[in-house]
Amino acid sequence: MPPLCYRPPTMSLAEGVLAGDRRQAARLLRAIDDRQPAAEEALRALFAHTGRAHVVGITGTPGAGKSTLGNGLIAAWRARGLSVGVLAVDPTSPFTGGAILGDRIRMQDHALDPGVFIRSLATRGNLGGLSRATFDSAKVLDAMGCDVVLIETVGVGQDEVEIAQLAHTTVLVTVPGLGDDVQAIKAGILEIADVFVVNKADREGADRTVFDLRAMLEMRRALLSAGASAWEPPIVPTVATRGEGVDELVGAIDRHRRMLDESGERTRREAARAKTELTQRLSERLLERSLGALAEREGSIDDLALRIARRELDPYALADRAIEALGPEV
Repeated sequence: MPPLCYRPPTMSLAEGVLAGDRRQAARLLRAIDDRQPAAEEALRALFAHTGRAHVVGITGTPGAGKSTLGNGLIAAWRARGLSVGVLAVDPTSPFTGGAILGDRIRMQDHALDPGVFIRSLATRGNLGGLSRATFDSAKVLDAMGCDVVLIETVGVGQDEVEIAQLAHTTVLVTVPGLGDDVQAIKAGILEIADVFVVNKADREGADRTVFDLRAMLEMRRALLSAGASAWEPPIVPTVATRGEGVDELVGAIDRHRRMLDESGERTRREAARAKTELTQRLSERLLERSLGALAEREGSIDDLALRIARRELDPYALADRAIEALGPEV
């Protein structure tokens, strides 16, 4: 990551990011989160300069120690001379619309390190454990020159699979003592993890959690034997508060990265990510256009919703009329 230095005020956001200007990067990340028009212009200019960083996602249940573990990973990567960008996603209150953004507080050890850039993002109601701005924010850190981009998700539980659509390596963190020790890794989570971590491994029941994970991986291997992957997810016990197991986790992430490069799996994942992003962009733009066209012809969305609630309109016909309002070119 280039050193921070003075940039003339006429420099664009994209030029500032490519020059390693952290203030310009922060401004662009804010513009992305606020969906300002300048953000897309800058992202278009930066796109050709992305694709070099290795994106690591950390997911798991709340309280599993994801932030503490991420703090240890940052220290380990910095000891190797790698620059690190961090996106820590915090939940937004459905009542106030605010977010504590507390993960950055837990990473204060690296706040003054010029080789680390930490940004907190609020979910703003987005499901799946990520903010809607996470995809684009990761591109900014990539273009700025970060060797590794670490993304910590909210920790929403069993349905948190969206991170696998963004990260090259997905790390699932669980802890012993949850009652059903593997409850947090059902319903699709098992399939998306590239590395399993049993954190707080000094607690009673850690061995049982490791055993249960291995049993589930054995079942998955049997079910997928016909099209088995070249990668067998390792299980890494850690005690993040003491730094135990962090080096082993970094080693597992490094091995997974090499596998992705050598097997061509990285290209496949990049294509899958591009497909997901393209469909999201299309959905957002078509929705905005259809709502705008519908408002011109039928009234505001709030008025239409009230008429639907009163059974004066049905949503099915209204949706068809919204599509028709876009015109024959759609």
